[in-house]
Amino acid sequence: MTDDGNGPGPTGAGGFLAVDSGGSGLRVVVGDVRRGPLDVRESGVPVRTGARGIDAGHLMEQLVPLVRELAEETGVPALGTAAVGAAGFSTLGEQLRAELPGALRRECGIRTVALAADAVTAYAGALGSRPGAVVAAGTGLIAVGTDLTRWRRADGWGHLLGDCGGGAWIGRAGLEAALRAHDGREGGSARLLECAEELFGPIQGLPGRLYPRPDRPAVLASFAPRVAACADEGDPVAVAVLRAAARHMADSAAAVCPTEDEAQVALTGGLFKLGAPLLVPLTEELATRLPHAHRVPAEGDPLHGSVRIATELAAGTLTLPRDEKMLYVVSTQGD
Repeated sequence: MTDDGNGPGPTGAGGFLAVDSGGSGLRVVVGDVRRGPLDVRESGVPVRTGARGIDAGHLMEQLVPLVRELAEETGVPALGTAAVGAAGFSTLGEQLRAELPGALRRECGIRTVALAADAVTAYAGALGSRPGAVVAAGTGLIAVGTDLTRWRRADGWGHLLGDCGGGAWIGRAGLEAALRAHDGREGGSARLLECAEELFGPIQGLPGRLYPRPDRPAVLASFAPRVAACADEGDPVAVAVLRAAARHMADSAAAVCPTEDEAQVALTGGLFKLGAPLLVPLTEELATRLPHAHRVPAEGDPLHGSVRIATELAAGTLTLPRDEKMLYVVSTQGD
């Protein structure tokens, strides 16, 4: 049966499975409610996407051997609960919702399953079950927030239509400034042009090398650290790019953050490793846009979020709001 919105009680089996499925493959944890996470395994093969969205069969092909290894090595006698966070779940989760709970029951004996968007597991990893907003930024960017009654999301629309302020956005803006310098147009940066040619070769050939690539967002994002380095050196164009990125991030955070004074805001994702050139303007923009919210460090990553959702679901204490496309819970207990 599908969860009724109040959530199932304790599952009766303390063993849990937590999964983070993303662009680099699977990360899988087995543990139990009393002892917490016990061991982790990884698969370096990303799950395929087909006509019905994320391929549940391909996910299970990779997941089942890892789960059996982990169950044997950790000695967890029975897995009662699973939380699976998947990139693209909110728009590509049809097949996972239809097939994955049944497959997990047949192959692993799991009766209660939470399927979550990776933005939700990022939120749970960063803030847990507290009201607030999380900005998750890497190659792309999405903000997600909740007042614990419903979810709100902003951006996450991909590098052609959005992901404003993310790694691909910063890299593209930096490369545009390099091309402006090459052309002699206003808004160009000779320093960014020099960096672009160091990384990609002669700038005239950049469109031909970039446009046909299926990994174009990642290629664009690979230039973001160069933009940050130029900003750190004081290049005014690079500084302006990162200030604009910070403004976009703050806009997305403000769109999803609850208005209550206890709301918290956290940042998660590899883009924030760019450091002060991005974090200093972002801190200023967040203070301006969200003066009521408390900025806190992220407690953990999306895998930590999957562990937290699985643990709380097994214990019957999960309070994050249910939503078919964000956090979908199915229980087959009693069937």
